[in-house]
Amino acid sequence: MLNWWYEKSLLVGSWCIPIICSFSGWAQQQQQPFPYWNDVQQLILADVQLPKPRHQVLFAGSSSFTMWKTSNEAFPEKTIVNVAFGGSTLLDQIRYIDYVITPYKPRQIIIYCGENDIAYDSTVTGREVRNRFVKLVELVRERFPEVHLTYVSMKPSPSRAKLMPVYREGNELIREYLKTIKHASYINVFDAMLDASGKPKTELFLGDMLHMNEAGYSIWKELIRPHLK
Repeated sequence: MLNWWYEKSLLVGSWCIPIICSFSGWAQQQQQPFPYWNDVQQLILADVQLPKPRHQVLFAGSSSFTMWKTSNEAFPEKTIVNVAFGGSTLLDQIRYIDYVITPYKPRQIIIYCGENDIAYDSTVTGREVRNRFVKLVELVRERFPEVHLTYVSMKPSPSRAKLMPVYREGNELIREYLKTIKHASYINVFDAMLDASGKPKTELFLGDMLHMNEAGYSIWKELIRPHLK
């Protein structure tokens, strides 16, 4: 346990004590330097207060994982730690990797991210998403050379139906990339969420037609389970 705290102190540096001792007041006084920094601080605080066992399966990425509140119950046979945050992009995952992913010693990292990169910036192509993902993988591999990396494909959603061709392109490029590296796998949730006409199934989504309901997560659960390490 002492070793764990020493490693944690090295990671979070001089601001570890303020977070533990007066996190709420300190956070309110600071300007948010980058998107989702406040969300990341909450993850850091939760981790420091409730240290997790090693060899976890990390769920990292954006809100489709953040809003999966029953991810632990979905896979009771595994130690699932959900470190996804906000409507984050791959650039956010890269920026915060040493706050969100590095503190753990995971056996597997499952990533759902990339959808927002495209939705937030019309100039972002499927290839750009692939390139950002490659950069994230390279950073993860520097820290965890043997960890198994799994990418969950960008999903189709009714509210972003016009972006589906770009999602398809990005998914395919990432799938091909993952074939070239060791300890990696790809999960295709895209096709399973389409109806017979090729449109997103509205019954899988909440009222915003972007985030999933339990029916949507039920599909994800069945597709993800065979890939858990």
